[in-house]
Amino acid sequence: MITKQQILEFLKNYDMENITIATVCSHSSLQIFDGARKEGFRTLGICVGKPPKFYEAFPKAKPDEYLIVDSYEDIMNKVEELREKNVIIIPHGSFVAYLGTESFAEMAVPTFGNRAVLEWESDRDMEREWLLGAGIHMPGKIDDPREINGPVMVKYHGAKGGKGFFIAKTCEEFEELIDRTQKYTIQEFITGTRYYLHYFYSPIRDEGYTLSKGSLELLSMDRRVESNADEIFRLGSPRELVESGIRPTYVVTGNVPLVARESLLPLIFSLGERVVEESLGLFGGMIGSFCLETVFTDELEIKVFEISARIVAGTNLYVTGSPYSDLIEENMSTGRRIAREIKLAAEAGKLDKIIS
Repeated sequence: MITKQQILEFLKNYDMENITIATVCSHSSLQIFDGARKEGFRTLGICVGKPPKFYEAFPKAKPDEYLIVDSYEDIMNKVEELREKNVIIIPHGSFVAYLGTESFAEMAVPTFGNRAVLEWESDRDMEREWLLGAGIHMPGKIDDPREINGPVMVKYHGAKGGKGFFIAKTCEEFEELIDRTQKYTIQEFITGTRYYLHYFYSPIRDEGYTLSKGSLELLSMDRRVESNADEIFRLGSPRELVESGIRPTYVVTGNVPLVARESLLPLIFSLGERVVEESLGLFGGMIGSFCLETVFTDELEIKVFEISARIVAGTNLYVTGSPYSDLIEENMSTGRRIAREIKLAAEAGKLDKIIS
């Protein structure tokens, strides 16, 4: 992985009055570009082949310019050009998935956040070590498929948008569906309501919900719409579906908004706090937006089954703010909050605290 010191050397040559915010034209790029423009930044969209035509339909979120590449791997050949434009990269799930975790970690362009989180987030065993170390309640893990004696969720490692995930109830079902060429994790299936909690951690802000270092914000929350899993049971019972050769799939196709019971907010903040504090000790802390992927049970417990340590697509619901971010500042999307953090850090001479 490229070192932070190398990145800071690049930053010394930047024109701080003309920073450009850049990301790949996918995932949450519309709100990233919109938020950057609202904070006074120039924007650059990275795309393969040609700019997506749909940006013409959204003029407030259309990037000021594009960087056209032949492939996502070709981005690595454009780093000098990006640095000449004073670019700060905003990572999102598609950006990291398309480029690859290892390549992204080596990209020689200043990037918002702490790249050290990539290793901890992309490996589900390390991710579990992180969350359990933070005292987070997680679904039980099953190491041997022969121990499956009830519903389990099987997940492949890395950011895949739910692709390939499946539920099995027996070892036989597991063996029928597993792709052993991929690294996977077997988790106990928890019944309840899925909540995706969108936080923002600032290491340079010392007001609000303060931590040992910096402060934590809750910006929004959502629930994912997952391919046929949310509609498939209209066709019959689970047994009837299996007998017909139909199985639910969990590819994310969209998102719907949620708010939680106000009495749960202390626990929600506590979860975010513990995860951030643990990250500070493990790898110097994650920075900016992150999402805890959870299940709320009927006992009002919250179990965390995954973390995404960057902006997630569920925040796209809240380009003009959410029921939570509106209570901090109106019209504050997660994309704009990222741009605001960069703006504040640049003005205070603290970009080294949020860039790697």
